[in-house]
Amino acid sequence: MRILVVEDDRDLNRQLVDALTEAGYVVDKAFDGEEGHFLGDTEPYDAVILDIGLPQMDGLTVLEKWRQDSRIMPVLLLTARDRWSDKVAGIDAGADDYVAKPFHIEEVLARLRALIRRAAGHASSEISCGPLRLDTKTSKATVNGNTLKLTSHEFRLLSYLMHHMDEVVSRTELVEHLYDQDFDRDSNTIEVFVGRLRKKMGMDLIETIRGMGYRIKSQDSKA
Repeated sequence: MRILVVEDDRDLNRQLVDALTEAGYVVDKAFDGEEGHFLGDTEPYDAVILDIGLPQMDGLTVLEKWRQDSRIMPVLLLTARDRWSDKVAGIDAGADDYVAKPFHIEEVLARLRALIRRAAGHASSEISCGPLRLDTKTSKATVNGNTLKLTSHEFRLLSYLMHHMDEVVSRTELVEHLYDQDFDRDSNTIEVFVGRLRKKMGMDLIETIRGMGYRIKSQDSKA
């Protein structure tokens, strides 16, 4: 999963990026509204953490522009303002949730996980497909109760496919959501990761759709 953090406080930005990276996300960062707007408008993100009080362009304006341009990624607002009117303005601008400063990083992570789950149509922190289970809270995957020893890239790939169950996901889309903007991307590595996942799971839940990409089908899917 790929996240964008737009926060002008460099210490807080770093704390958020470090915590998200430790939790297994790929993270891009921006320190002002103009840079944040550009990244959110040109790169595919699974969610955005956006501060309201930004230089160059304030967070609400950034958010309104994204929504006007049909950018639908979930957005979690950060604000030092605790007035109900500011919260209403953020929701009306298109925010999916908000956290008032000061906050605990764990709360931000929990709210972010919930936003990503809801965007993918999942209500629980655990996503399952037969014997395969993915816990988004602990960032662990198991098969028949046995924990899979996955690399960070393998887990990100499996997590993205599980969050988009029954959808055919192209190699290009996987690459865009597995690596940050500065990484030297190579779609050929996706095939390698898929092969490793199949071997570690001991089953072939990941389908290769020739010429299109990969898919994990839910157990009740007829497609």
